[in-house]
Amino acid sequence: MFVGHYAAALAGKAIAPKAPLWTYIGAAQLLDIGWSSLVMAGVEKVSFDPALPGSPLVLEHMPWTHSLPAAVIWSLAGLLLAKVLLRLPWWTAFAVGLVVFSHWATDWLVHRPDLEIWPGGEKVGYGLWNIPGAEKTLEMGLIALAGCAWLWKRGKYGRTAWPAMLFLGFLVALQMVGEFSEPAGSSFAFARLGLVVYLAVTAVAWLADLGKNRDEA
Repeated sequence: MFVGHYAAALAGKAIAPKAPLWTYIGAAQLLDIGWSSLVMAGVEKVSFDPALPGSPLVLEHMPWTHSLPAAVIWSLAGLLLAKVLLRLPWWTAFAVGLVVFSHWATDWLVHRPDLEIWPGGEKVGYGLWNIPGAEKTLEMGLIALAGCAWLWKRGKYGRTAWPAMLFLGFLVALQMVGEFSEPAGSSFAFARLGLVVYLAVTAVAWLADLGKNRDEA
């Protein structure tokens, strides 16, 4: 799962539009932003097996970002940051927290069993990575549905569709690049590239959401 994570961000923006889009986009990948940082620091571990179907990632050790308790804690942190730093209403801050947690939920659908129910405990994962066609259909289907909801809400507020269409096209292009790219040579390089991409997508989301309508304020 890559850009499919952003479906929750688009749905969050459609349902609770008072938060900026970049907030939801960053929230959708907050666990992976933390994961990339911890892999670079040597705290969490990843390796690669090109023989695996769907994704070559072997996620060996990530209790601080992708265990279930860690995901809950990151989600609560996202909620509180949205409330305190951005001064968002509680409902909108709650939506941001849900988007953070959606990352773990969608990872459960596609990952092989590598998500710990508790640190050091049982690992779960439905394993759609092992059925690449089904996984990609799910991923792009989620983006399509959430993107339509976001476009509809923008239209309701009288905002033009083209920035949203460009952003959706950017996500699809990013997915295609990821599909045909080989993982970086080392876990450090892979995590560094991931971190750059996550932050860049957040920056592009900020550009796509400029000119907020007063009805969304």
